[in-house]
Amino acid sequence: MFLLDWLFGKHHGKAIGTSAPASASVPEPAHSMEDSESFAPGTTIRYSAELVARLVRDHRLMLGRFGAIREAAHAGRFDEAVPLLERFRVDLHAHLLVENVRLYVYLEHTLADDPVSHALMHEFRHDMDEIGKKVVAFLARYVRLGEDPALAASFAADLERVGAVLVDRIQREEDTLYPLYAPVS
Repeated sequence: MFLLDWLFGKHHGKAIGTSAPASASVPEPAHSMEDSESFAPGTTIRYSAELVARLVRDHRLMLGRFGAIREAAHAGRFDEAVPLLERFRVDLHAHLLVENVRLYVYLEHTLADDPVSHALMHEFRHDMDEIGKKVVAFLARYVRLGEDPALAASFAADLERVGAVLVDRIQREEDTLYPLYAPVS
């Protein structure tokens, strides 16, 4: 329940004996989310002034991790790349979960009366579902990279393709999608 409470803005401090995932550690907002009256219509999902900044930090973390994977692969250190791939997978899943619950559900309700923005958000969501499936398939394929030398031959090229897709997606999210996230007026 800790993760669900945290995702829905009900957790404001660290529970005794629990720790959030590394990608989930963000500073507490200056105001309590409980004080905010900016709910997505028909939901209990609140607007969070910190959400976009958190998602952008996730992007930077994942891009940094991706760069470390790329560096290890180009140096032929595939055994080093494997745990980085796993960490990247965990970070990506955490990011996508927050994005799906906190961003897309909120936008789904707040953009309901704006057909153009609503359609754009749906296009982003569908596109991210497809990209997510491909990235997860890539990660699943190379989970045994350190044990199977045959995988090394295709890894660098596949890594570059995945990297190009992720960089493009991140740029489009930050430039076009995230500006749609705003408090309900």
